[in-house]
Amino acid sequence: MVSIAKWFRDFNELIMFQHSVFSLPFIFIAMIVAAGGWFGWYLLLLGVLAAVSARNFAMLVNRYLDRDIDALNPRTRTRPSVDGRFSATHLRILILINALIFVATAYAINDLAFWLSFPILAVLGGYSWFKRFSEMAHLVLGLSLGLAPIAGAVAVEGAIPMWSVMLAVAVMFWVAGFDLLYSLQDMDFDREQGLFSIPSRYGSECTMFLARLLHALAVLFWSFFTATAGLGVFAWLAVVAAAAMLAYEHRIVSRDFSKIDHAFFTVNGYLGFVYLFLVAIDRGIS
Repeated sequence: MVSIAKWFRDFNELIMFQHSVFSLPFIFIAMIVAAGGWFGWYLLLLGVLAAVSARNFAMLVNRYLDRDIDALNPRTRTRPSVDGRFSATHLRILILINALIFVATAYAINDLAFWLSFPILAVLGGYSWFKRFSEMAHLVLGLSLGLAPIAGAVAVEGAIPMWSVMLAVAVMFWVAGFDLLYSLQDMDFDREQGLFSIPSRYGSECTMFLARLLHALAVLFWSFFTATAGLGVFAWLAVVAAAAMLAYEHRIVSRDFSKIDHAFFTVNGYLGFVYLFLVAIDRGIS
């Protein structure tokens, strides 16, 4: 029993389940908007299962491909994928299991979700490759999480409405922006290893400027989403709240890089749930 509990603790450390707070709220926002309110317990269960398995797949692929890099970085050398708690074989098995769960869940949702599950997995697995040869890796990570609201809309409507594309682009810019800030921690290491992160290539000042630009674009596309979906005053309040929280995040990081973890986890984690809460109120869910 103790060994099972330890395995789950190690697995959670490996995939960092708490980071699911970034994508889950926007899946449910899309499902609420598509359904015009509550979308039902069945789709809730399938949505959670799809989101968790997709994110597990992405994180496991990243950990598997980055073992050599993580072993050299003082910040990551104690990860379970590096220190021997999970072997390469174990990681490959877990990657396959989560991919199968995701595809099977998509099949249970509808035909479009099933056929889209394959290119989605390709995008989710592509981030680790991109950062080895392109600074666009930050946007690829953003796209990976940006697919979440499109998936939510597809689950309910069986189609991809324009408002879900606007929401997806907003999430892409939001995630890419805070990934730039998070990457400041590894700027020197990435430069030494020849990795293609924007901080390592262009420095902290350029990174901060681009992060602000991406977050401004995120707010703009959240506004487009709200207008395109025909949402009300609480949804517009969500846009204002998100803008304020992002401004606070940049204020924290610009004053002290040691606060990046606080900005990354706390502010962005709350942002998604505040947004979800306000949209749920707007659509009459209480």
